[in-house]
Amino acid sequence: MKQTLITLVEDKPGVLNRISSLFRRRNFNIESLVVGKSETPGVSRMTIVANEPEARKRGNIYFNLLKLVNVIAVKDVSKLPCVSREFILIKINIDPNQLNEVNTVVKQHSARIVDMGAETVIVEAADEELVINNLVSDLQPFDITEIVRTGKIAMRLGKTLKVNFEKINEKEGEIRWKPEQVSSYQY
Repeated sequence: MKQTLITLVEDKPGVLNRISSLFRRRNFNIESLVVGKSETPGVSRMTIVANEPEARKRGNIYFNLLKLVNVIAVKDVSKLPCVSREFILIKINIDPNQLNEVNTVVKQHSARIVDMGAETVIVEAADEELVINNLVSDLQPFDITEIVRTGKIAMRLGKTLKVNFEKINEKEGEIRWKPEQVSSYQY
């Protein structure tokens, strides 16, 4: 089962390395990892997807993330109602008589052509994983030369719960996050 974790972390050098090292040490595979700035200065938001079939190990991933120094909050949204998207850019070599065929496939998947050269087109799409996979599959008969794809990003539906950021702009060395004490793994 795929586990989707939304993690708020301090926006500091080395945080990504600590998180990826945690996964490496525990022998968990990261299927995708997307990091970007959040609505709060000094805080980055990570969406981590791991493919771990065992519930006990999914719980270990969750609790080990909570223990990391620069981790502010972790939420497992694997079974919660969310809006999730992936983004993709696909470069295709085409000759002029294939343009209409490519355009038809692109429109069927709510994608769009963002660049049209003499010999290539670049298609972009942002949608759920299944839709992106279908787009790639339907474009396979053409000459795909490059694909750039983000991992999954997710946002829970409904009201956002506030996280305490009191010390986020403290001087270097003064920040010591103590994540909330959680005694059981719930997803």
